[in-house]
Amino acid sequence: MLDVMNSTSGAARHLDGFEATVKDFWASRPRRPSDGRKIAGVAAGIGTRYGIDPIVIRVALVALTFFGGVGPAVYLLGWLFLPGQDDEVSAFEGLLGHGRSGTSRAGAVVLCALCFPAFGLAFGGTWFDGGGIIALALVVTALYLMHRSRGHLNRPPARGPVTAAMSTAKGTPVDTTSDDWDALGADPLGWDLADHTAPPADPYRPPEAPEPPRPRRSRGGSKITLVTLALAVVTAGVGTAFVDGESWQPGHVAATTLAVLAGGLLFGAFRGGARGLIWFAAPVAVATLMLSPWPAGGYPGGVGAIKETPTNFRELQPSYERTAGTIELDLTQLPERDEPISVEASVGTGDITVFVPLTADVTFDCTARTGNAECLNRSQGGVGNGNLVGRDNGADGEDGQRFHLVLDAGIGNVEVRRHA
Repeated sequence: MLDVMNSTSGAARHLDGFEATVKDFWASRPRRPSDGRKIAGVAAGIGTRYGIDPIVIRVALVALTFFGGVGPAVYLLGWLFLPGQDDEVSAFEGLLGHGRSGTSRAGAVVLCALCFPAFGLAFGGTWFDGGGIIALALVVTALYLMHRSRGHLNRPPARGPVTAAMSTAKGTPVDTTSDDWDALGADPLGWDLADHTAPPADPYRPPEAPEPPRPRRSRGGSKITLVTLALAVVTAGVGTAFVDGESWQPGHVAATTLAVLAGGLLFGAFRGGARGLIWFAAPVAVATLMLSPWPAGGYPGGVGAIKETPTNFRELQPSYERTAGTIELDLTQLPERDEPISVEASVGTGDITVFVPLTADVTFDCTARTGNAECLNRSQGGVGNGNLVGRDNGADGEDGQRFHLVLDAGIGNVEVRRHA
């Protein structure tokens, strides 16, 4: 009965206005459960508190990591300010000595320190200017709306180092005329007293049969999925039509489509459905990550493979380009000359391999934006890589044929090898 009263009173209290909603949110914060957590239980706690599948919360945090970069920062804040299931206070409050927390003070200090690089990553600049601020505003708005509509659900029991009845100092005058005064020092709502106005129960009356469980109603989850997918397809199609390779690129199309899918997941979380969108949002998020570092001009040149071994300078092209495919150049058969031999090659999705003579003096500018670059004496790999610039004169010093290579792959590998 007490839980029902608390839920009812909470539901009425959190609808009074913005200030009351914020205060009630803090007073009834989600608690990070001990079971069902992946890291610290932030997503599981929020999902349980507001009756939302924790998977949706986790997907939203991942999407916020790609769009705006605030996902890690938001998770750290939840770890700091949401208490554990059996804790009196949160990790940050425990650090200040306001009660007992399952997170040690050293752990709380580490979490506070991690917030600085996390927020620096979010607000240090992304592909979309101001994306971190917009994403953080979306998080605050979503929490506010969730608490206004679902704040009365699953309200956690109040815990603290001291109770309200014991917090009054000895000798402090008490207003006995107020409605809140309790002579016994206990909450009257917690008294489970018998109702003497109700008629006595008939001992010979058979107990009533339990009410059969009601079938779960479909809340339109499938409709949300279909509508969101249709909007995502339209967004991707229209966005692709406006790609100009400069101000609007394939990475922008993927990110906009991901935003539509994320909106459908968020709306479905309130309506009770649309979990199937996760299977579409995941590959779109991967595509967004891969396409975001593409250059403004894109990668022209068509699709296919280029494999050439020029034997004179008439056969050697100054640049080789492919949108998707492979480029393999063997420069070991070229005759020597006094001027440096300059070669450029670029591919959007695929690999670039260049062979140079054993004694060649090579300066290179290799870029594998998503992938690996191994250019003679230097290498790097990963996502969002920059230029790999260097020089290698071979084993014989600076007396060999001179080459200058500029190689660029959007998604793929770049490799420069020596060959006899």
